[in-house]
Amino acid sequence: MLLVKKSRLSKSFVGIGLALSLLTSGTMLFGPQSAFAAASDSAATAAYSATSTSSSKASGIVRTARSYIGKVRYKFGVRDTSRLILDCSSFTQLVFKKNGITIPWSSADQAKLGTAVKKKANLREGDLVFFSTSKPGRINHVGIYVGNGKFVSNTASSGVVMLDMNDSYWKNRYITGRRL
Repeated sequence: MLLVKKSRLSKSFVGIGLALSLLTSGTMLFGPQSAFAAASDSAATAAYSATSTSSSKASGIVRTARSYIGKVRYKFGVRDTSRLILDCSSFTQLVFKKNGITIPWSSADQAKLGTAVKKKANLREGDLVFFSTSKPGRINHVGIYVGNGKFVSNTASSGVVMLDMNDSYWKNRYITGRRL
């Protein structure tokens, strides 16, 4: 693709530079829409990469959360990562930190992050899920959705475990999910 139609020599060199750039990148484009096609292809590739990265990040979060099952002791208001004594929100904070994402401590503060996922059917792997375990309607518990209606959470009764969101206890206590 050589743009020599322009009367000014400098504009011709710009056209030659674009053509050489496309050729060295392995892209063969022809016609007046070629530059736009190249830009569209680049945007599509970038969008795909962002989706792939998000998906792999979510898988890493789930893998990390599952790795703590049976290894963490629950204690309300505690964030002792060296001895693995944590409450529910310090557990989610630790898991996300291990995956390069900084989130605040407290389920109420974590519930302000990202994008809301109100319907359970719309949850995706790696989403934070929030519950009301005491005062109805007030978020005071958080876990990490792992898919198939299950979530990993640090509970007062069992430490870090995998739970079923459709279990009679959790089903009626679900408030929202958040996608980071």
